Amino acid sequence: MDLSQSRFLKACRGEPVDTVPVWLMRQAGRYMKEYMDISLRVGGITGIIADPELACEVTLQPIDAFGLDAAIIFADILPPLAAMGLELEFVKGVGPVIHNPVRSAADVAKLHMPVIEEDLANTMTAIKLVRPELDSRKTPLIGFSGAPFTLASYAIEGGSSKDKINVKQFMYTEPKAWHELMDKFADIAGNYLLAQANAGVHALQLFDSWVGELSPEDYRTYVQPYSKKALDIAAQSGLPLIHFGTNTNGMLPDIKAAGGDVIGVDWRIDIDKAAEILGDDTVIQGNLDPIALHAPWPELEKRTKLVLDKMQGRDGFIFNLGHGILKTTPVENVKQLVEFVHEYSAKA
Repeated sequence: MDLSQSRFLKACRGEPVDTVPVWLMRQAGRYMKEYMDISLRVGGITGIIADPELACEVTLQPIDAFGLDAAIIFADILPPLAAMGLELEFVKGVGPVIHNPVRSAADVAKLHMPVIEEDLANTMTAIKLVRPELDSRKTPLIGFSGAPFTLASYAIEGGSSKDKINVKQFMYTEPKAWHELMDKFADIAGNYLLAQANAGVHALQLFDSWVGELSPEDYRTYVQPYSKKALDIAAQSGLPLIHFGTNTNGMLPDIKAAGGDVIGVDWRIDIDKAAEILGDDTVIQGNLDPIALHAPWPELEKRTKLVLDKMQGRDGFIFNLGHGILKTTPVENVKQLVEFVHEYSAKA
């Protein structure tokens, strides 16, 4: 089915829409009972990703529950690292752990380049399974990848990290190995996105969740060329590209220069200010604080209305959170939020 005239894809192109489209990062996940029932049965996220039929089912859960304007394939940004030879484990109560982190030039040299369509075949199969279901619901599908810096951060830190000391130390002391590593991750991220496009998604998002830990100068020197390379590869698909990062408000022009038709911004900047910085030729996605979904409805409504009012009259706008939904989020607030965005922004 041709979904090119869906409000989400029209907004990605900066075209007028009947009402502001809305989807939410991590919209399929732990805040939903339906997800948790499956997750507990199969041992968590890895069990779901390993079973394309379950990944398909989970992808559809928030679409059927909330009437969102786009689905995002249920996957994770880290399986490409496992496909390169890193020993990845999701530890309950801890999160992702890499047992053989990259800490030297020799470690970089040992990483092998995966065959995306084979090593990450489960996600490609899930995309092909979910497409007919979404076509019948007239809902486009988003594919995604972690950006080179975020992949490198996990690979070097060995998991989540607050200060990124190992990442920055490696970047500063092993610049040659750093650039070799980032070039590998740019190839992987770009080709992973391209493979998802070939499998049937309608748009692609590059997640750079950790890049805001860098100074703008370090971003331009050590990261931007590789984000650009990944996005340039993905652009061969001809699909809309969403480029998202957190804590990037001091480097928004640099993020834009790296590429992307849509730039995602977090809640740490007024969204109209972000739009002014990025210019009229850029579609904006964002930027409600995820914690606002824990507020009583009158407060959540006020904050949602503020975002919508600041972007009123701008055709290139997609409502989203400034980062992913938290697992403690009340489901009823998600439903009411989506309904309100549609109703309040509807054009008479």
